[in-house]
Amino acid sequence: MSEHDEQVALFQWTGYNLVPYPELSMLYAVPNGGQRHPVVAAKLKAEGVKSGIPDICLPVPRRQYHGLYLELKYGDNQPTPEQKKWLKDLAAQGYYTAVAWGWEQAAEILMNYLEGRV
Repeated sequence: MSEHDEQVALFQWTGYNLVPYPELSMLYAVPNGGQRHPVVAAKLKAEGVKSGIPDICLPVPRRQYHGLYLELKYGDNQPTPEQKKWLKDLAAQGYYTAVAWGWEQAAEILMNYLEGRV
């Protein structure tokens, strides 16, 4: 498995859980990571792509939160300083933020958020 595989598994899980959690249809990935050709990277940066933005967003309000931002990790990977700053700044703006290691933990975070348990 890799972080990519974990994220694919999470989005497959969301597809199976749209009946109990129809809001999952609004879950989307931020295509921010990965290696890019320098020309492509420069174009994306010019378009506003920024380093450290969390991997996944659910623009659905719950309780006191405007929405959820989730950083997905795999294995021993840790959030970078830029990712930590984004998570902190988004939380200060009223978003629920979390880091999940693996798709199962991410799915649990999503369910807890949608059920208002966070």
